[in-house]
Amino acid sequence: MKLERLISIIYKLLNHEVLSASTLADEFQVSQRTIYRDIDVICAAGFPVVSYQGTKGGYGMMNGYKMDKSLLGSYDVNSLITVLRSLSSVFEDERAQGTIERLQTIGPEHLTTSLAVDLETLRTEPDVLPHLRTAIAKRNIVRFEYINAENERTTRDMEPLRLHFKFRNWYVYGFCRTRGDYREFRLSRLMNLRLTQESFEPHHGVPEVAACSNKDKQDQLEDVVVRIGPEALAEAMDQFHQVHKQFHADGSMTMRIPVYKPLSARWLWTLLLSFGSGAEVLEPPLLRAIIKEQLQNTLKHYEEV
Repeated sequence: MKLERLISIIYKLLNHEVLSASTLADEFQVSQRTIYRDIDVICAAGFPVVSYQGTKGGYGMMNGYKMDKSLLGSYDVNSLITVLRSLSSVFEDERAQGTIERLQTIGPEHLTTSLAVDLETLRTEPDVLPHLRTAIAKRNIVRFEYINAENERTTRDMEPLRLHFKFRNWYVYGFCRTRGDYREFRLSRLMNLRLTQESFEPHHGVPEVAACSNKDKQDQLEDVVVRIGPEALAEAMDQFHQVHKQFHADGSMTMRIPVYKPLSARWLWTLLLSFGSGAEVLEPPLLRAIIKEQLQNTLKHYEEV
């Protein structure tokens, strides 16, 4: 613990011009006397710590002293710092902030980056991600309510193993004790998460999360042809990326979207209906009929208007 504190103090002094003993003591939850002893040890190790007197005094590194930057290039450092900052904001992780400070000491004098990362968390309840990360680190069983793809509400007990961020959503993967098998849960459908006091043993030979079904079932994909009106172009392109697009003189666009079992893909129906009058299904005819039925069922809720 002392060695970790000494290393952290060194990096803090490298990233700040002057830090007072009281500031360091508060941060590391030790006495100022302990900080004085730590500074003596750091000086004895050959680091050029300078003491500044006065009301704004404290400790800092000698001007011009920098650590060896040969281990990583500035591009690597900037990219790592950018990603870590995003993770630090999501998980409120002080350890990530400490790593950022260490990386900054070997980065360029004036940090500029062409990369920005925003790990969107609005699709989850505020404390779900930090609680799950704690449960994974401490190997605690978690209990939560879940709405599955069939809109069934169940209570699950889970041994969480890792978090994933993919397709603009967070997922947790682990062993579901309720089902007796490994499962992946989308955090936006997860409610009332609770960490239990029960722990579980480390897993060996944990299977990887199943790959996207489209990759394994290419010959089972069916093209869905949709006409997108000029008023919905941007929204449709946000949702469907690597698909065939054909633009027309009237400003509309036709999309050919490969989908696995489109007649039972409720996610697709919901997405197409969200475009309102800006989307019209052309093929397959049975999907067109399904969308029409969905619209008619919706209109029944507004018959009195």
